[in-house]
Amino acid sequence: MWPFTLPRLLLVAALSLAAVWPPAPASATSARIPGTRELTDFFDAAMASGLPANHVPGAVVSVVGAGRTLFSKGYGLADLENRTPFDPDTSLVRIASITKLFTWTAVMQQVQSGRLDLRADVNCYLPAFRVPATYPQPITLEHLMDHTAGFEDRTIGVGARRKADVPPLGTYLAENMPARIRPPGEVPAYSNYGAALAGHIVAQVSGQPYDQYVQEHILDPLGMRHSTAAEPVPAPLAAGLARSYAHEEGTYQRKPFVFDNLPPDGSISATANDMARFMIAHLAGGPLLDQPTARLMHQRSFAADPRIDGYAHGFKEQTLNGHRVIMHDGSWEGFQSALLLVPDAGLGLFVSTNSVGGIDAVTQLIPAFFDRFLPGDRAAPPAPSGKSGTPVAGFYKPARTVESTIERVLTLTNSSRLRVEDGGRIAFKGATWRPLGPGLYQQDGGSQRLAFVTNGSGVTYAATDGPAYELIPWWDTPLVNLAVVLLFAVTALTAVLGLPLAAGVRRLRKRPSRTPRAWRAGRLLSGLAGIVGLAFVVMFALTLTGDTSILYGVPPTLRALLLLPPLLLALTVAAVTTTVIGWRQQHVGVLARVHQVILLAGLLLLVWFCQHWNLLGWRFG
Repeated sequence: MWPFTLPRLLLVAALSLAAVWPPAPASATSARIPGTRELTDFFDAAMASGLPANHVPGAVVSVVGAGRTLFSKGYGLADLENRTPFDPDTSLVRIASITKLFTWTAVMQQVQSGRLDLRADVNCYLPAFRVPATYPQPITLEHLMDHTAGFEDRTIGVGARRKADVPPLGTYLAENMPARIRPPGEVPAYSNYGAALAGHIVAQVSGQPYDQYVQEHILDPLGMRHSTAAEPVPAPLAAGLARSYAHEEGTYQRKPFVFDNLPPDGSISATANDMARFMIAHLAGGPLLDQPTARLMHQRSFAADPRIDGYAHGFKEQTLNGHRVIMHDGSWEGFQSALLLVPDAGLGLFVSTNSVGGIDAVTQLIPAFFDRFLPGDRAAPPAPSGKSGTPVAGFYKPARTVESTIERVLTLTNSSRLRVEDGGRIAFKGATWRPLGPGLYQQDGGSQRLAFVTNGSGVTYAATDGPAYELIPWWDTPLVNLAVVLLFAVTALTAVLGLPLAAGVRRLRKRPSRTPRAWRAGRLLSGLAGIVGLAFVVMFALTLTGDTSILYGVPPTLRALLLLPPLLLALTVAAVTTTVIGWRQQHVGVLARVHQVILLAGLLLLVWFCQHWNLLGWRFG
């Protein structure tokens, strides 16, 4: 779940450090089931160092294997104010996007019952609204599960402060449908909306609200008595809800409870022992799914290139120490959680921390866990077949992006440059990658892989074992847009400084100006437009670097700031008009004409910038 996109990417990158292809799988019989004592020693040592080092008040963990819970324990405090220790049996954590695994399990239950078809157009199951036919290919449930539906992924207004502010799921989905920005089935681009849409479809065909369905068909059958998909957490469980924190300026700041407007993407609160039951159900089979359906769910369903990790019907694939892992993580309100299943070893791990800094603790813990209990081959060669894309230098943005709202401007801060170096290596995301096969690269100092993929329309992607990135045109690159803003700023400053200078010259002459009135009006309007544009650029830059949250919607300060681009447009149009009127009149010097043309060009560049990045017209959703 957003807004914690960066921690998610960091976690995926950390998990990918041991990735190789094809896996050199250890068989389930060869994988040793660790004992309680060695698990206790490992986690006690890891938490003793990891929690204080990363300013994490507490954590909870559970490990399953051989069809039972091998280990579960709480560390530190679940509630700092009340000094409540973490308890794996009663302390509920907000598992955030790991909720999606429950949603995908519910989808597979309905596939098993014959009510849903993974490859049918989702519009077959949506009587009240429809996904627009932006592309010839329809979106299917399988696309939703693999995050390949092609939706943009918005953040504006996905959270709410009060239960009363949360609309019915179907209403929210219909009124806040994101744009389809690429054909389905191309590359994974994580979509909270897609998961919520799948949960809504389950509710439609089952006749039960999402939280009730999850309670009756997943939580109750597994005996998950201290877990819920409801928000707020029901009263009998509320006393056990852990609190989350951010460590700021030497103190812990408590994070508020945030209601999710898209519950199937992240509403579940659960205990570590209950999550152990969920992991056992997926590893051992039953009672949630029959064996054929469970096997289908755990099979790979999409990969941008067959030589890199992909998705397994909603589970994210990772290859760690030669073991195929199916997993999901979650970040919300400061909670950082991860669930990993290792089918070939019959092992599962769940860990959750209650601080923003927990992402660092988790990314250190998981590789150490695999090195200790699931060692394996890290140097298997890549598969010989695959899509052979050609490396293309340039700037790449995350495939998980926004095109239709003001969030599009974040492309300028999220884009990364990819360079093709001598010897066939590439430099990308702060690392060097060496060739591993046709169009396939491996990270130096690690084993994360990257494959270049080109779609039928010629769009180039750099797909990694984690997220995918899309090559952007030159006019979207940060350098070009920085140049646009700087050119505007320089020309605008000359106009702003020239206004009082011109007035002073006229006073010194003590005689009426012979410059045509229309031309003077054009100069004045250009100067005013420059002032407005400069004010907008400065304040918008401060907004981007500040703490303006759009989780609950667009704040009034940002709405007020976006009054400036329409004013800039109006002043620029007026300046151009009056300049054209006064252009052929006498008593206007050549230098004045050249300067005015340059000034108007700078203003038009800024107008283009605002229009291009959806900063004109209050494009909030």
